[in-house]
Amino acid sequence: MKSISSWLASLGMSVAAWVASSIFTLAHAVSDLPGGPAVNQLNLPAGATKIAEEQAWLHWFMLVVCTVIFVAVFAVMFYSIWKHRKSVGHKPANFHESVAVEIAWTIVPFVIVVFMGLMATKTVVAMKDTTNADLTIKATGMQWKWGYDYIKGEGEGIGFVSTLDTAQREMSNNGGPKKGEVVDDYLLKVDNPLVVPVGKKVRIITTANDVIHAFAVPAFGIKQDAIPGFVRDTWFRAEKVGDFH
Repeated sequence: MKSISSWLASLGMSVAAWVASSIFTLAHAVSDLPGGPAVNQLNLPAGATKIAEEQAWLHWFMLVVCTVIFVAVFAVMFYSIWKHRKSVGHKPANFHESVAVEIAWTIVPFVIVVFMGLMATKTVVAMKDTTNADLTIKATGMQWKWGYDYIKGEGEGIGFVSTLDTAQREMSNNGGPKKGEVVDDYLLKVDNPLVVPVGKKVRIITTANDVIHAFAVPAFGIKQDAIPGFVRDTWFRAEKVGDFH
């Protein structure tokens, strides 16, 4: 009993800390941030690339398909349980499995899975095609910062380090925004942001100096791990002007 009580107390403290953290965050972010995230955001961010838009479409398509299957299967199951319950006088039946039914419920899910896979294949293949890039930029993950080197295309030869904005770092060191202070881009603003042209295919080569980092821009639909000793790549083509986090 003592261990259960301790576990419940620990769980309660964790939940309380999470709620307090959420309230603190909402108290200082009262406006949607262009390029994401949005206040109380529950869904994928608005896509700024064709790939991100396709990912969002696939997300909803797969969700609808899975929801329809879920409702259909459980509707049949609960109807059968209710209709043939013992309390209304139904007797258990003695029968052997149906070969036709066995084949049907093997083939139908297989066809559905293949269909869903085919729907996603085009987008997945496009996500991995980093050829014919207009710009190539190397992104090197470092603890608390990123290093950028323009290797090919516009800006070739430029290199710099992007780290958290000095004012925001000082704000963080002092416990965060003061009471009543509104900072919608808290801990998202950097001193030297990566700048690329709109409508150009940008290849990002990722690596890291110390530990594994993740180069991710939700509005672009990209996320590529930067691993020490390895070189990996991803790409995007921004369709609109803006700041994307």
